[in-house]
Amino acid sequence: MCGIIGYTGHRPAVPFIIEGLRRLEYRGYDSSGVCYAQSGRLNVVRAEGKLALLEDKLANMEVSLATTGMGHTRWATHGAPTENNAHPHRSSRGELCLVHNGIIENYQEHKNALIGKGYCFSSDTDTEVLVNLIADERAAGMPLLQAFANALKKAQGAFALALMSPEEPDVVYAARHSAPLLLGIGQGENFVASDIPAFLPYTRDVVFLEDGEIVRITPGTWQVFSIESLEPLDKRTHHIEWDLQAAQKGGFKHFMLKEIFEQPRVIADCMAGRVDMARREVSIPELADANIPSRLRIVACGTSFHAGLWAAPLFETWAGIPTTVEIASEFRYRSPLLEAGEAVLVISQSGETADTLAALRIAREKDCPVIGVCNVVGSSIAREADAVVFTQAGPEISVASTKALSSQMTALLLMALYWGHRRGVLPAGVMQEALHGLSSLPGHMENSLPALREQAKGLARRYSACKGMFFLGRGQSFPLALEGALKVKELSYIHAEGYAAGEMKHGPIALIEPDFLSFFLAPHDALFAKSKSNLEEVQARSGPVIVLTNPHTEGKELRAAETWTLPEAWGPLNGFLMLCALQLFSYETATCLGKDVDQPRNLAKSVTVE
Repeated sequence: MCGIIGYTGHRPAVPFIIEGLRRLEYRGYDSSGVCYAQSGRLNVVRAEGKLALLEDKLANMEVSLATTGMGHTRWATHGAPTENNAHPHRSSRGELCLVHNGIIENYQEHKNALIGKGYCFSSDTDTEVLVNLIADERAAGMPLLQAFANALKKAQGAFALALMSPEEPDVVYAARHSAPLLLGIGQGENFVASDIPAFLPYTRDVVFLEDGEIVRITPGTWQVFSIESLEPLDKRTHHIEWDLQAAQKGGFKHFMLKEIFEQPRVIADCMAGRVDMARREVSIPELADANIPSRLRIVACGTSFHAGLWAAPLFETWAGIPTTVEIASEFRYRSPLLEAGEAVLVISQSGETADTLAALRIAREKDCPVIGVCNVVGSSIAREADAVVFTQAGPEISVASTKALSSQMTALLLMALYWGHRRGVLPAGVMQEALHGLSSLPGHMENSLPALREQAKGLARRYSACKGMFFLGRGQSFPLALEGALKVKELSYIHAEGYAAGEMKHGPIALIEPDFLSFFLAPHDALFAKSKSNLEEVQARSGPVIVLTNPHTEGKELRAAETWTLPEAWGPLNGFLMLCALQLFSYETATCLGKDVDQPRNLAKSVTVE
């Protein structure tokens, strides 16, 4: 999830672009760069690392005469986070410059064809392939707008782009497909950006671009076209009433709420390039050269540990791989016996979690292959693991993790399908059912989230005064119960515990009383009847109960004070909808109590200490 800004107008472009990139840095922080038109040529300055390093480079350069330019702050996908891979990227002959947010899935086939035509490449990015594809179309003599559209019609995947050429030094072209981009309209100046905060101090008049649209801006004009036909399109201008802080949160009150609502897109991004719906296949190129382990040991902390617990049954049932899950801070302080053929799978959102990184190094010392699942290209785990699967969640700003878990669950589920298919042990029908369910899951979640939030608000108002809470589940619902309890603790500071529901009668049931809430996770799975029995045990002792379940069907009746009904998904995909409900309940409970949702006390985003 990268940040893009483009400007053409009457003010110095480069300082404006840097200011805008600073507001977009939450979208990426691996590297940054600017392109500006000055003295009849396009000038490009790039830097690895945070935006301040780019500012240092520009400090001694004469850039004040440039009034048109574009900038980019990168969250790396293709290629390590180096200056060479930073945007903007030039075409092979230097005549075009491009910045890009997204993934071009078929970049390799285009790259091979372009190399055959004599094009050279200096980076590992899919973006450099695309700018050369545009240049190749332009070489046929067609206008730049047409060449841009032709190249985009050949690109598969998601993109938001901005393009400049020295032949039109006061023009910026931009386009989008499945990635955010919008137009800002000023007085004698116009803007494009990934998000409104980038230009909000200068204009509140915005045009929202849709998929399949190109915009051409000059200081005094703007026009939107269809990529498919290049027909001009009529677009409505919206006046934004948000203040800058609200705009950075996309109109949401907190970053956490914004990130909960981003989960449908995150799941789709994690699937991109890995799921071939036409062929009903899962492909994980990162694991193509790795041996399939005979045993798997998952090691992680916190929310990532819960992702591992949730995925373990999938590795065993679908891929036939015996799997154990361990807390990294415990694993690192004993002498684990790792068998031949066993692999250690470490999971970390940041890729820098100290205990998990230490576990990785112990496994490496024992000559055990290590697979990483993480969100940050160039992180320590990404560099040190033998193979790494990136979750593509984008930066998570709220300290309490939400979309990172959804992306980890998606990546792990795809890995189980992939290994099960490769080993020839995937149960009949599972691949088809799973991919059909996954393809509809983002839309299913997106449609459900607003109603789930309203239900969560009501429940939070009624139960936020409870002195304690149990979150109870069986099977794959148990790790989600642990996550629900963790979120309530993190955000509201209410003491909450997650339990396997069958363990209630072995002691914890003694705590049940009228102001102690039990939150049951009871989807319509094979363990529903057992969960129902545990629910009755709690209600017999006058404890308040919320039960999260699927719509009523014959034989699946429940009697509970509060029944929270979720749309039913296929098999383990129910877990994604349940997770959203738990996150929203914890969020609304903390909001009711007036807590700092985005920055809870005593917590940090990336735990790099023991």
